[in-house]
Amino acid sequence: MEDFSKEDYRIQSFDLETQKLLKTALKGQLLTSPAVDLEKVSNVIVDQSLKDQLFSKEAGRICYTIVQAEAKQSNGNIFRRNLLNRMQKEFKAREETRSRSIQEWVCFVTFMCNIFDYLKVNNMPMMALVNPVYDCLFRLAQPDALQNEEEVDCLVLQLHRIGDQLEKMNEQRMDELFFMLRDGFLLQQNLSSMARLLLLEILEFRAGGWQLGETAHKYYYSEVAD
Repeated sequence: MEDFSKEDYRIQSFDLETQKLLKTALKGQLLTSPAVDLEKVSNVIVDQSLKDQLFSKEAGRICYTIVQAEAKQSNGNIFRRNLLNRMQKEFKAREETRSRSIQEWVCFVTFMCNIFDYLKVNNMPMMALVNPVYDCLFRLAQPDALQNEEEVDCLVLQLHRIGDQLEKMNEQRMDELFFMLRDGFLLQQNLSSMARLLLLEILEFRAGGWQLGETAHKYYYSEVAD
């Protein structure tokens, strides 16, 4: 099991009772008395992920640790089932979430992609997450979202992280997504210079087999730093 104390998984963000609950789950003490309420654990992780972007980037590792601990102790999947049920609920409400708060929407996409990256079945991404993840990325590629640098940044970050994995699961949808990104880059007149730079970088990133050459890397990241 990973050393959960090394980075503390940002669980200091929670109240003391919740910190204790998470630490117990992360240590694998799921069947001790009183037993850990795994539905509550999944809910507090999702709730925190929706309001804390830094935590949403760590949540996949937390969930992976708990899934592994539960499987080892009881061969169960209560936590994963509750987590996926909650994610499905949030996914269905994604447009409402985006209308209410771009920050919360970006956190949700980051969280979902993080879960996709970490939770595997037989060393493969979960098929149940492939199309929902694609749907979220397609939403970030819509013209109105491309006008928002926060959404463009989220889109590009997620494609850097899981684009290669996603493409292997459904190459046709990845082609469609990148047609949208190319058209947005070429045809939309009201994109910010940063959004254009990010889009150009991700177009080149995929064209290069999901990697950038050293020269291109220096160019894009020196521009971003400036």
